[in-house]
Amino acid sequence: MALQCGIVGLPNVGKSTLFNALTNGKALAANYPFATKDPNVGMITVPDERLDKLTEIVEPQKTQPTTVEIVDIAGLIKGASKGEGLGNQFLANIREVDAIIHVVRCFVDDNVVHVDGSINPVRDKEIIDLELSFKDLETVEKRLDKSTRAARAGNKEEAKASETLAAVKAHLETGRVVREMLASLDDDAKYLVTKELTLLTAKPVLYVCNVDEGAIQSGNAHTEAFKRSVAAENAEVLIICAGIEAQIAELETKEERQEFLEMMGLEEPGVNRLIQAAYKLLNLITYFTAGVKEVRAWTVRRGAKAPEAAGVIHSDFEKGFIRAEVIKYNDFVTLGSEAKVKEAGKMAVEGKEYVVTDGDLMHFRFNV
Repeated sequence: MALQCGIVGLPNVGKSTLFNALTNGKALAANYPFATKDPNVGMITVPDERLDKLTEIVEPQKTQPTTVEIVDIAGLIKGASKGEGLGNQFLANIREVDAIIHVVRCFVDDNVVHVDGSINPVRDKEIIDLELSFKDLETVEKRLDKSTRAARAGNKEEAKASETLAAVKAHLETGRVVREMLASLDDDAKYLVTKELTLLTAKPVLYVCNVDEGAIQSGNAHTEAFKRSVAAENAEVLIICAGIEAQIAELETKEERQEFLEMMGLEEPGVNRLIQAAYKLLNLITYFTAGVKEVRAWTVRRGAKAPEAAGVIHSDFEKGFIRAEVIKYNDFVTLGSEAKVKEAGKMAVEGKEYVVTDGDLMHFRFNV
């Protein structure tokens, strides 16, 4: 599934350093604004202990994790909605992603310039929200004008759309982001703002507070202030030191990485938590296929039915879907093999209406 998370933030907050740690890519990470002009794109594997356990049990020839696409987008500054800096390019790039990883700077380092002269993550977030809101307001006003004219001509669907757009416009004019009001909208209204208009502030967001080494365990005054400022959004906030993550990414072996983590007092790399949170943010779940040739993790949207899940493997699987043989992960691990699961009567045969659950082991029967 070609789903993207875009990493955004003001210049010099650590976006590209974090991107490099996530993807082992080589995005330019430099101490001046707009070091990243064009978006860098990387595929990242989603860490999953269940895949490791299945590999241990099955001992396949190959193991294939699932992936998410990450986009490192150019830094934004005040006036971006009017085209300042790389504003137009930034806004076009962010419109294309499915979810946003918003990095804010919560570390003090006199050697790394701040585009606004001081460390204030709350202010920095508000700058980006404001610029995105300005662009959304422009988009909504254009569409509202069109809907209003159509409604006057008797178009009932556009009349309903104009009501939604008027409410969204009023919300944006208070300086608040659209995702705060999504829960109050019906399905048609949500589709209008998220799919048709792809409003920037309607996209789901994950906040990453980039801290120095001393704050990775418990944060600092900046992270606490930031958490308070976004409490109403009900969004997840992660504390990560991008510099440390970059060092971990440079280590060649699993043993070296584990030794470094223990030295730093960390249970796992911060990027693991970030990838898992991004996966959740995209409303994705994982199902598995397991055989001697390959154990593989597959990605589907939460709520997907069995034929759609089959289609992730190959379109013919979905077109000719007959049934799915489903084993629950815990049953497989407990009993130790597919044969023993069948003997215990724990393998279910499901039809087209079966809704896939996270962790399912699936085998599809189809006929084309």
